[in-house]
Amino acid sequence: MNPDNKQHKDRLLVSYILSGAFFFVGLGGLHRLYNGKIGTGLLWLFTFGMFGIGQCVDLLLIPNMVDEYEGNLRIKAGLSPLGVPVNQPAIASQVYRPTGNELMMELLQAAERKGGILTVTQGVSATGASFAEVEAILKEMLKSGYVRIDNDPITGAVIYCFDELN
Repeated sequence: MNPDNKQHKDRLLVSYILSGAFFFVGLGGLHRLYNGKIGTGLLWLFTFGMFGIGQCVDLLLIPNMVDEYEGNLRIKAGLSPLGVPVNQPAIASQVYRPTGNELMMELLQAAERKGGILTVTQGVSATGASFAEVEAILKEMLKSGYVRIDNDPITGAVIYCFDELN
């Protein structure tokens, strides 16, 4: 038996016990209060379970009240009715990704480790940023004169040369 099923049965049993309090003590609506139906629970409490009629009808409605209350709890916890997490951020968005000046600094550090020469692919590998982000920062640095562009003599790949870091 899975724990959710046991909790459901426990909540159902407690709801019926609280409903029975009307017949033994005269307190109606306790089962409604227990299942989050505050307004009607108070109404039942002050009208003796809607003069006993509402209390008797509720004996048939308690399973639905319990299901509805548990469903609301799941929604508040960010779970679907089946208990599967919903609206969770993508794993990629949870990973630190530098942007702007942070990305520029990480690219400079990567270039320094590589002897002053860096490809876009090496920049992506070193920072975790996208190809477009790395290429945009490197082109910005190119326009500013901090880096020059060339081709690797062996592979022909585009390389960005940081002459001050050689």
